[in-house]
Amino acid sequence: MSPAAVSHLRVNGDQAIDLTAAEQAVRDLLVALGRNPFSEHLAETPRRVAGAFAEMLTADPFDLTTFANDEGYDELVLARDIPFESLCQHHLLPFHGVAHVGYVPGGRILGLSKLARVVELFARDLQVQERLTTQVAGWLQEHLEPLGVGVVLEAEHLCMSLRGVRATGARTVTSAVHGLLRDDARSRQEFFALTGTCR
Repeated sequence: MSPAAVSHLRVNGDQAIDLTAAEQAVRDLLVALGRNPFSEHLAETPRRVAGAFAEMLTADPFDLTTFANDEGYDELVLARDIPFESLCQHHLLPFHGVAHVGYVPGGRILGLSKLARVVELFARDLQVQERLTTQVAGWLQEHLEPLGVGVVLEAEHLCMSLRGVRATGARTVTSAVHGLLRDDARSRQEFFALTGTCR
């Protein structure tokens, strides 16, 4: 691949985003929608749209920072209201909301900012909310090996509020729990009460 071609690629995981091809696809879409992509007001739109999608589909890399749980802390650690944005894989429209992510530490504790980083890691993709929820919980369970993990996502889907039923303001809530937060009724109740989504 030529150096010029490489400059038009952004990497998302193992997949490359070809910005040149994306720009052409946007031009083709504009034509299909009865618009002139070379008009004064639309001439830069393909570049902007391609760049916007590349940004929305590419998470920043990060290092997992954990620390020894020397004090033996064994209570819930919860980060509430972590904002996130993702793209619906069915309509390519955004959905956005907040994530509540908690865990009960085992031998390691996690740098708090990494809870938000994990949400972003999986949100920057073509997604459905259910999968996003389970991916965040599963990743934390696998990499941190805590006694329990809980994730709740609350989101508004523009594919539901801008089109179709047009249910503006409706929020979808999904959850995934592992370990103590799944098996122990009191721990589960505490987690959902602290997220504000008590069941």
